[in-house]
Amino acid sequence: MKVLVPVKRVIDYNVKVRVKADGSGVDLANVKMSMNPFDEIAVEQAIRLKEAGQVDEIIAVSIGVKQSQETLRTALAMGADRAILIIASEDVHNDIEPLAVAKLLKAVVDEEQPGLILCGKQAIDNDMNATGQMLAALLGWSQATFASKLDIAGDTATVTREVDGGLQTISVKMPAVVTVDLRLNEPRYASLPNIMKAKKKQLDEKTAADYGVDVTPRLVVQKTVEPSTRKAGIKVGSVDELVSKLKEVGAI
Repeated sequence: MKVLVPVKRVIDYNVKVRVKADGSGVDLANVKMSMNPFDEIAVEQAIRLKEAGQVDEIIAVSIGVKQSQETLRTALAMGADRAILIIASEDVHNDIEPLAVAKLLKAVVDEEQPGLILCGKQAIDNDMNATGQMLAALLGWSQATFASKLDIAGDTATVTREVDGGLQTISVKMPAVVTVDLRLNEPRYASLPNIMKAKKKQLDEKTAADYGVDVTPRLVVQKTVEPSTRKAGIKVGSVDELVSKLKEVGAI
């Protein structure tokens, strides 16, 4: 069985995001970029399935700018077998919208015929949480979102989902789209020998036009602002004073 793993290039989660002075977007100049953490978990899960003998090939796919090659090389160094880069923009500030991404991924699925798609539940830059669901709808496949545990037996995948207030376990028929959550696993670090080997692994470059998909954005960002700064707290001397303060701010 083939597994397809979409990965996205985003600002590294350790970096403090800065907004441009004119409010037109996020400043990406000289900013460290890395693989979306949720996608990294998806890659790790695909590798574990391969190590368990349930998967034959892992294909990593990234859609965006040419620099996304670095992200794909990371996936290859972790253990993916080959990669596909779909260049859909020349500007790093252009974020390809979920529907366009889902259409491009569907085209890749039609070519590669994987039995499972593992993707992060969302990207940490736009927090859309939509691509996996849209892709499942376009393919007409089963879907399981927010997976914190995944077991595959035959043509059935059993997924434990993180939902409000607890966990939910469902069974879905393969082929399926599964979006993964943080607690599914702990991604491995790529070793130096594997990083060197990744440079020789197959990485195919395509364009959105090759698949006949229009990636023109449907949304326009009007303005980007930083979140308001948190006000300093105050100390109170007694429970009565605490209750009084809470009443003043309308908390009780």
